[in-house]
Amino acid sequence: MMTISRHGARLTLALAVMIVPSVCAQAARGAQADKVLVSRAAVTLPAYRDIAERPLIRLYAPQADYERARADGTFVMERIVYKSDGLEVVALLYRTRAAGTGRGTIVFNRGSYIRQNTAPEYLVTFHRLAAAGYTVLAPMYRGSEGAAGVDQMGGAELHDLMQVAELAAELPAVNAQALFLLGESRGGMMVLQALRDGFPAQAAAVYGAPTDFFALFADDPGQYEPLADQLWPGWRQRRDEILGRRSAVCWARRIDVPLLILHGGADDSMPVTQSLALARHLEALGKLYELHIYAAENHMISGRAADRDASIAAWFRRHGPRMGADARNDSH
Repeated sequence: MMTISRHGARLTLALAVMIVPSVCAQAARGAQADKVLVSRAAVTLPAYRDIAERPLIRLYAPQADYERARADGTFVMERIVYKSDGLEVVALLYRTRAAGTGRGTIVFNRGSYIRQNTAPEYLVTFHRLAAAGYTVLAPMYRGSEGAAGVDQMGGAELHDLMQVAELAAELPAVNAQALFLLGESRGGMMVLQALRDGFPAQAAAVYGAPTDFFALFADDPGQYEPLADQLWPGWRQRRDEILGRRSAVCWARRIDVPLLILHGGADDSMPVTQSLALARHLEALGKLYELHIYAAENHMISGRAADRDASIAAWFRRHGPRMGADARNDSH
């Protein structure tokens, strides 16, 4: 009996030794499968003379500002590939070269529709925000920057933004406990939807953002109706649902973080009434917000871009967690 018992004990132990590594291996594979980050690589930024003919580069990046930012060795830009809804999508990360813990992270949401090779256009904006003390993480959305998938302009690609909250936890350069949302134009619509759906932002800011698609379509159906047919599946059958999903005035009560709204007074792409309408709803609801109208400025407020970005950084400092007196200089 004792021999059998000892043999049984040895057999049990041997089985345990065989099983435990197998279980651990499975757990490791499961943890790996749950990871969001796929890859990261440094972005090489071209000289201004090589991109000067791009339609938008002068709007976003005056030559002197661009070359100053490109020459600043304090920071590096990376191309991040991450998982969203089974797709591999792209984000840009702008950070200091060294590692640290003191910086908040601005999740920047670009404007427009499908875009490619946008890093040079956003370099100057990212550099200003980084110099103000922040890391910048910018989802580009499915269909852009070589990624698969279909951009629905405020539809399924919202998940690419929501997934950034998980991606942040896997990037040492990103403070996942101090995230801020920033969006320009269409990106402002994405920010507002993300707030509605619970993105863990400390505060948010938008400029040139559409907030009431019902008003846009009523004011200029000739411009918007043909686009809707192309962009939104089931448009004719689900019109109110589609417009309501993208119109923050319909669910302003669900915006529960401090919101800075900026708009160019001479914006001929998105009427300033769009920002005024959202501000009226937030005011009636007693929400915490500020509205800044920049007289004579365009859609991107590009003539006062430095002031625009300084106001945004100040808003995030005011409403974010206290990062310490040396947060601007902390390498991250």
